[in-house]
Amino acid sequence: MQEADIVCEGLVRIFAVADIEVQALQGLDLVVDRGELVALVGASGSGKSTLLSILSALDVPTAGSARVAGRDLPSLSSRERVAYRREVVGFVWQQTARNLLPYLSARENVQLARAIGGDRRNGSRAEELLELAGVAAVADRRPAELSGGQQQRVAIAVALANEPRVLLADEPTGDLDEHASAEVLGTFEAVNRELGTTALIVTHDPAVSDHVQRTVQIRDGRTSTEVLRWTHTDDEGREHDMAEEFVVLDKVGRLQLPTEYMHQLSLRERVRLKLNPDHVGVWPGDGRQAPAPAPSGESAPETRRSRRAHDAEEGESSHD
Repeated sequence: MQEADIVCEGLVRIFAVADIEVQALQGLDLVVDRGELVALVGASGSGKSTLLSILSALDVPTAGSARVAGRDLPSLSSRERVAYRREVVGFVWQQTARNLLPYLSARENVQLARAIGGDRRNGSRAEELLELAGVAAVADRRPAELSGGQQQRVAIAVALANEPRVLLADEPTGDLDEHASAEVLGTFEAVNRELGTTALIVTHDPAVSDHVQRTVQIRDGRTSTEVLRWTHTDDEGREHDMAEEFVVLDKVGRLQLPTEYMHQLSLRERVRLKLNPDHVGVWPGDGRQAPAPAPSGESAPETRRSRRAHDAEEGESSHD
């Protein structure tokens, strides 16, 4: 089997300030297959940017493993890290100043990136990348003469200058309006489709779901849920966009229940589990027993409301 382009296992990152330790990543697992277009979402402080810093070899994990395009990131030397950032991964940051040099045109920014990567030919590759990004018409303009969306699309062309295996993007639409965001996300789609480049986009933008194959949510330093998307063709040949959300189960059996489930059912501290033929039931651990397994072909009640109804029925039967 082909090795995935991004593999993180048990990733931990602890930051120490004075006598205080902050655990930004708490055993995170993540796999991104070659050619996938994946969005990484989560609340502020959930660990998204920390993960991206590790994957871009700008930071190292405290524990665990991280591999990108076959490179074991924690073991790379300083020289190997420089080569990795030049040849293996491309970056698109939220701030234009981190992506483009203000005194060079769009074309010159791409050509410079290729020259730094070792390709000193002034060939047509820069034009091709700007065309793919949809900004060939503004190739002679400097960043100050471009809109925010155009700047980010030029930044994508720059990130692709040395034909990286993996493209990493940190909030690439964070400063853009809805229309410009859609254009930038559409460019990531085009790059993934035309070049087969693996891309991981860290974002708060809810519109990203329309442009990626998989959305991974991080909560408290771990992957929490994933939404998978695909196209289904019905019996009449019509195509329908489909999506399904899954809770992520790690290698030792841990999972994070959605917050709304925990609140609705008052799940906290201890819970009861019940193994059924085709599923596992979860109940509040407040002293009440979980219901007995359902007969074959039936589902056992799994919500607090259904448990109360069950208890009420039992009480009425005892008074008959």
